[in-house]
Amino acid sequence: MTQPTEPIRIVVVDDMALFRTSIAELIDKQDDLSIVGEAENGLEAIEKAHELKPDVVVMDVEMPVMDGVEATRLMREQLPGVRVVMLTVSESDDHLFDAIRFGAQGYLLKDLRPDELYELIRAVMRDEPPLSPAIAGRLLGQIRKGPTAPRGAEEPEETPALTKRELEVLRLVADGLSNKEIATTLFITEGTVKNHVHNALEKLQLENRTQAAAYIVRQGLGRSTDAG
Repeated sequence: MTQPTEPIRIVVVDDMALFRTSIAELIDKQDDLSIVGEAENGLEAIEKAHELKPDVVVMDVEMPVMDGVEATRLMREQLPGVRVVMLTVSESDDHLFDAIRFGAQGYLLKDLRPDELYELIRAVMRDEPPLSPAIAGRLLGQIRKGPTAPRGAEEPEETPALTKRELEVLRLVADGLSNKEIATTLFITEGTVKNHVHNALEKLQLENRTQAAAYIVRQGLGRSTDAG
């Protein structure tokens, strides 16, 4: 019999106490999600992450003392195993590209429905980075503008040789498909999809699928500029 998995351990970071407490209470009601701590600024978030070793940090962007983008940069340097999801009211391109460049696994708007937030947190643990549709559109739209866009992840000087299948998988990642959807589309297993994504990220020296999606679009490797 399959043993139950441990709940996903989460720290919520937001300087607005009412919002922070409310979202923490909502998340904590889910059987597979567990709030292990809260913080009101980026500096406190780093301290909590060191102390509590959470799986996921849900991080606001605009905060006093230290903002969420800088906290993300330091957290990813000091605790690379902790996944960071930005949660904000802002659709600022500057914040978006900085957050992704510093290793954030997702960037969500605060107008999400609770059930959407729960599922997107779960997606982080499946290594399927959450990007709300509005944010994804702005990210890809800005990248497609060309020279003014590359505030995202840095790429190596030469494009490494991806296999045909790796490129095919990353194109579908850039289209916003989950591992399950990619597996169905290509008639392969989810495990095979994960292997291709992992190998491609290593070759490209990128940290996560969000950065890979940005890379595919910026390099003009997508299926077409008007796909979808």
